[in-house]
Amino acid sequence: MKEIFDINDLDKLKAYLQKKDIEPFREQLFALFLQYVDYKNADDWNKAVRICECLAIIGWGKNEPVEAVKSVFFNGNPQTAFRNKSGEYRFVDAIWSQRKDGLTMEQGRTSYHYSPHLKDKPALLWDYPVEENILNAKLEKQRNWITKNPILITRGISNCYESTKPVIESIENDLQKQLDRKMQPEKYGNAINRIIINHSHSYYDHAHCKSNYIISENEKKLTNQKAREELHKMFSEEEIQEHGYYLRNRFNYGPFKKETGKVNIDIHFEKAFSELGYKEQKGKFISYVGIALNTIINNLKKKKLDYDFELMMNDFEAIAEKWKNTF
Repeated sequence: MKEIFDINDLDKLKAYLQKKDIEPFREQLFALFLQYVDYKNADDWNKAVRICECLAIIGWGKNEPVEAVKSVFFNGNPQTAFRNKSGEYRFVDAIWSQRKDGLTMEQGRTSYHYSPHLKDKPALLWDYPVEENILNAKLEKQRNWITKNPILITRGISNCYESTKPVIESIENDLQKQLDRKMQPEKYGNAINRIIINHSHSYYDHAHCKSNYIISENEKKLTNQKAREELHKMFSEEEIQEHGYYLRNRFNYGPFKKETGKVNIDIHFEKAFSELGYKEQKGKFISYVGIALNTIINNLKKKKLDYDFELMMNDFEAIAEKWKNTF
């Protein structure tokens, strides 16, 4: 096992693993992984990350695949966790504190999540016991990924008009969960990790907290300076301030990053969207998401990726159509 922790390059690690008798080696790796899921310090976490990378290469077999995810908690501190293909947390989920001599897990901000592989160990949120164990080590993050639903719909900002809250709740609680359960990522390929669709809505909370998007008719990406200039051609400064107007493109497409397998799309919605009925909002939302997905897929196809985009879109459209027509 020493070699898997010493080989840092993913291509070299893949070549090394492919020489192994995969089935018994996979079980050895998974048994070792279960020892590190209850990590106590940065070194333990980093070992768990490397094992996840190995299992992503050779396959998890009959075991539930998880990804070792490093992110940032709302207070800016690092967060580490394991998540399955549906985004559900597994094993230890920790918030870390930076001390003078290194990082340590925070008591009162560390959780344990149920896993079917450790059925007798119950979940314990926030109060999972940890001891201060400071190490001057960088927390690693997994560089490859498990196969999962490639379409992730997220909020760009949390504000919106009251009339749009039911649709957003349904997107989060119904549509996204259906995508996670019913898409068939194992049939598409592994070139795509996530197509992340961030949707941002107009809102007016009060006079000092408001944003009403004006959608540019020009598809060319607007700079902040250009957006301000164009907006002032359309409205007076007083109108802009009173209504909280911001000129935005309907769609902003980010670059595809091969090393992470991710691409981001931003979709902006004007106030008029929120003035539609529930059914119409659902229909309009899915229409825009479909346009965004087809545009990004056409761009990705030019890269000759080994991925079944047609099947992916067929699955998405079937799930989205059912969601759109459910009231």
